[in-house]
Amino acid sequence: MIELEGLTKRYGDTTAVDDLSFTVRPGHVTGFLGPNGSGKSTTMRMILGLDEPTAGEARVHGRRYAELPWPLREVGALLDAEAFHPGRSAFHHLLALAQTNGIPRSRVDEVLELVGLVGVARKRAGTFSLGMGQRLGLAAALLGDPGVLILDEPINGLDPDGIIWARRLLRQLAAEGRTVFVSSHLISEMALTADRIVVIGKGRLIIETSVSELVARSSTHVKVRTPDDERLWRALTEAGARVRRDDDGSLAVEGMDAGAIAELAAARHLVLHELATNVASLEDAYLELTHGSVEYRGTEPHAPSATAGAHDRSSR
Repeated sequence: MIELEGLTKRYGDTTAVDDLSFTVRPGHVTGFLGPNGSGKSTTMRMILGLDEPTAGEARVHGRRYAELPWPLREVGALLDAEAFHPGRSAFHHLLALAQTNGIPRSRVDEVLELVGLVGVARKRAGTFSLGMGQRLGLAAALLGDPGVLILDEPINGLDPDGIIWARRLLRQLAAEGRTVFVSSHLISEMALTADRIVVIGKGRLIIETSVSELVARSSTHVKVRTPDDERLWRALTEAGARVRRDDDGSLAVEGMDAGAIAELAAARHLVLHELATNVASLEDAYLELTHGSVEYRGTEPHAPSATAGAHDRSSR
C-alpha cells in the first residue's frame, strides 16, 4: 500500500505538488493521470525518497522509503528507461542490483525470461532501443519480487505486441495482490489496464476513484442527424432535452434516450438519418476533469486554404 498525506513540494516560488493526499491499495492497477507539468513524476520521486517533500509524507507499507531495510525487495520502480550503465550488459546490470540487495543470482535469469530479454542478455544495454530499455527497467523493478510497483510511463517505446504484453503483466501482478501504481499519458491504454484512477492537475488532487465510476460521471449523449434539424431542435427542447450542435453538423442530445427521440421524431413526421447513443469514454471523462488544469495548450490547427495549397504545390 502507498499512502500520501499532505504531500507538498515547492521549488522556490513554484509549487509542483500541493497538499496531495490519496491511497494506492493492493490488488488493483491504479493509473496516475494528469496534464504535462501536473506533478506526477515529482510525486513518484518523493514516494521513492529521491526528492525531499517540503511538507507532508509518503509511506509504503506504513514506512518512509528510506526506512525500508531492503527497498528493492519491497518496492520495484521504473522512472527512467535509461537508468543503466550503457557499457554494461543487461545481465550484469541486473546482477549488480541483485548482489547489492541480497537477491539470488537465479532471479536474474527469471526476470530476463519474463521480460523477453534472454536472447540479448549479454549485449551492452547502451545498444538497446527505447522499448528494450523499458523491458530492462521492468526487469529491474521486478527483480526483488516486490509487493509494490511504481512505474512512470512503462509502455513508452514499446511496440503493439509489447504494449499488450505489458498490459497483461501489470494486471497479473495486481491480481497476485500487489500494489501497482502506473503513470501514463495514453488514456486509452489506461482504460484497458487500470482498475482505479488518480487524477491530478497543477499539483492538486482532482479525483481518486474507479475507472467505471469516473466514466459514469461523464456525460452520455445521443447523436442525431436529420435534414430538418431546426424542427427537431425545437421539438426536443420543448420536451425538456438539452441540445447542442456538434462540429459535424449533427445534434447532441442529453436528457432523452434514443428510443424517446425516435418516437418524438416519428410523431412529428421527421426523418432521421442517424440515431446513436454515444457513451462517454475514460478519455472524455479525463478531458472534462482536467480542462482547467492544462498549462501547456497549443492553438487549434486551421485547414489550409485552396490558394495556400496551390502555392505549396507550385513551389515544389
